[in-house]
Amino acid sequence: MHKDTQERKKRRTAYLLLILVGLGISAGRIATVTSREGDTAFLSANDRSRWCTVAALVEDRTYEIDRQIAIKGGKNRTPWNTIDKVRHRGDDGKLHYYSSKPPLFPTLVAGVYFLVNSLLGLSMTEYPIYATRIVLALVNLPLLALFYFCTIGSIDRVCGNAWARQSLALSVVFGTMLLPFSMTLNNHLVAAAFTALTMWIYLFACEKLDDSVTGDSTVMPAGLYLFAGISAAFTAANELPALSMMVLWFVLFVWIDTRSLLPFAAGLIIVAAGFFGTNYAAHGSLRPPYAHRGNGDLIAEIDASLDTVPTDLIHREIVQRNLIQPSQQITVKPSDEKGRWSVRSDDDQLFSLTRTATGNWALHFWDDWYEYPNSYWQDGRRKGVDLGEPSRIVYFLNMTIGHHGIFSLTPIFLLLPIGLVKGLSFGPHDYRRFTLAVLIASVVCLLFYLARPLIDRNYGGVSCCFRWVLWFTPLWLQMLAPILDEYSEKTQRRGLFHAMLALSVFSMSTALQSPWQSPWIYQFWSFLGWLGG
Repeated sequence: MHKDTQERKKRRTAYLLLILVGLGISAGRIATVTSREGDTAFLSANDRSRWCTVAALVEDRTYEIDRQIAIKGGKNRTPWNTIDKVRHRGDDGKLHYYSSKPPLFPTLVAGVYFLVNSLLGLSMTEYPIYATRIVLALVNLPLLALFYFCTIGSIDRVCGNAWARQSLALSVVFGTMLLPFSMTLNNHLVAAAFTALTMWIYLFACEKLDDSVTGDSTVMPAGLYLFAGISAAFTAANELPALSMMVLWFVLFVWIDTRSLLPFAAGLIIVAAGFFGTNYAAHGSLRPPYAHRGNGDLIAEIDASLDTVPTDLIHREIVQRNLIQPSQQITVKPSDEKGRWSVRSDDDQLFSLTRTATGNWALHFWDDWYEYPNSYWQDGRRKGVDLGEPSRIVYFLNMTIGHHGIFSLTPIFLLLPIGLVKGLSFGPHDYRRFTLAVLIASVVCLLFYLARPLIDRNYGGVSCCFRWVLWFTPLWLQMLAPILDEYSEKTQRRGLFHAMLALSVFSMSTALQSPWQSPWIYQFWSFLGWLGG
């Protein structure tokens, strides 16, 4: 017993040192992170969008980001401006710009910034480098630590071999693409950290409840299941496809302990209230911004016998419904979207006009928040990967083994299919059900991304990897545990994994300057001329 205790202490010391090294690398990058122009600590349109919301909430007490995106920098630049924004009518009846990102996480970050602003007197809009770095460190370092501790702790519970534990601990800290994302404000690190927490709680509960079967009448505290529900739901609030795993977590927890049903469900409700509440506070709608990309409710249909746009009839229909004053005039112009016209009144009321299948003129409320002057997201303005991949087969190949590949950029995951098969027959039934849940969620999410329309088949935009699956990282690392236990018995297989890990670390290190760059494979293929334009 004494020997086992000493062994556990040594392992924990080794884990702690590894984690501290990983956190040290992240802290060093955060302490020096600077935009290419050198005037902010923002690295892309993606994180600028969230920082705009954070600054607006604390400094202006609003979700409107008009002031932030208009800030002028050197050479007449607008360093806060972002393509990840939408425009719609605010509470004052006027059109305003807002971040297109779900507001729950930026609202929580704004709480951290409020403390920094109150205690240190630093304003992000006045000191966009140092104030931003401080807030980023206070948010991302704890999240990264949570990911490290929970993932390594979960693996340690399952692995039976010292080499397997050590190799996977190294993989957790250095072998995935999550470390580069710790130097920028994003949803992927959050989702991965809370996925790891949910997994740790599940495996901990399984272990304790298994002990109770052998004679110890262990009763898991309801608070632990409440945290599991909050954690699973918060993952889904930051990564919509994680809803699939959230449902599976609910089934897994209730399966091992029916007493978890109410506290887990309460956790889901708490996060759902926060998600929809902040969305309504920001946008006056329960639907997130990306759900506002088309026409609103139908107002009226106008006779199809009129071949030209019936401006007078449109004006009459709008006035009769008291949507504008009779004195207001309207202007009808072609929309950025083919087959649609925008109808705008003198007081900036917006409507859309289309032709129905029968040829009638259909007048709708305007509900395309992504169409505004100089919007990047309209046809003809997007470029590069944002144009979308026309072929779903090519898309699947590139997001698995190609230039944004899960397996090509992180070769340790080449063992994932074997690990999943092994896990389905490994250990107790609780762990087998867990493995099956991970397999189902992985397949569902990959199919979800494949089924997306052309505009969304863009590999996650300009990013160092296929970032939309980063929240799976702790789950997939856990799935490697059974196979690495087996590999530990043969020198050649250990060497093979070491080579895979070295290549994974290489990919990770190429993105340490910024995760918002194309993967090194994509850049190299572009250099060779293999990617066409």
